[in-house]
Amino acid sequence: MTPQDSRKFHELPIKPHGILWHEDFISASHEAELISIFQNELEWPSRSGRISLHYGYSFDYKTFGIDPDIPYKEFPAWLQPLIPTTESRPPDQVCLQYYPPGSGIPPHVDAHMAYDQLYALSLGAPIMMQFRRGEDRVDVDLLPRSMMQMTGESRLFWSHGIKKRKNDTLPDGEVRPRRDRWSITYRWVREGECECGDVEVCDVAQRRQGVEKEKRSLKELALKAEASA
Repeated sequence: MTPQDSRKFHELPIKPHGILWHEDFISASHEAELISIFQNELEWPSRSGRISLHYGYSFDYKTFGIDPDIPYKEFPAWLQPLIPTTESRPPDQVCLQYYPPGSGIPPHVDAHMAYDQLYALSLGAPIMMQFRRGEDRVDVDLLPRSMMQMTGESRLFWSHGIKKRKNDTLPDGEVRPRRDRWSITYRWVREGECECGDVEVCDVAQRRQGVEKEKRSLKELALKAEASA
């Protein structure tokens, strides 16, 4: 990606505001090469469901921040061309995830204290992601080869997640079976502190109010999400 490609990002005309979208961030042939690397050259954790690999600093799923006990891991050569050039510096943490059919991720807001910018590149099969705030629910179809940047209220105030199910129902009523999907999520460590002041979702505002951030495992979060779905 070259710097002028940043002009291809456009904001989706939906609520929440701040979802920036690049329809074809890479070509279909590049995507096929990457999936071949993912399937044949990488060493994934040996467990079922959604699995992850980390580059740069490792993501801590209990604190939703950086794990200080795991050393920095250099970005591999295949990842270098996929790093967005819209920011002034490279990301501090990149997470590669594999979603087998039927898997998902609980709704969450990435920690305000730890992270600033958030990008996600989708590869393989499409999947529906749901943004939530209060009673509002908005589905976004994550198409293969698309790069999404969450900014503003979509990044800070709305949770995002993927429901665990075998099929997605599209707006026209079509039922689309889920298939293998991969994503690459890019995070930048925040410089300074978040000043949004929203005690409901911001761990900085919570700390200033003397409220300790809730820390739970992904399994516990998934059970809560399924119960409220």
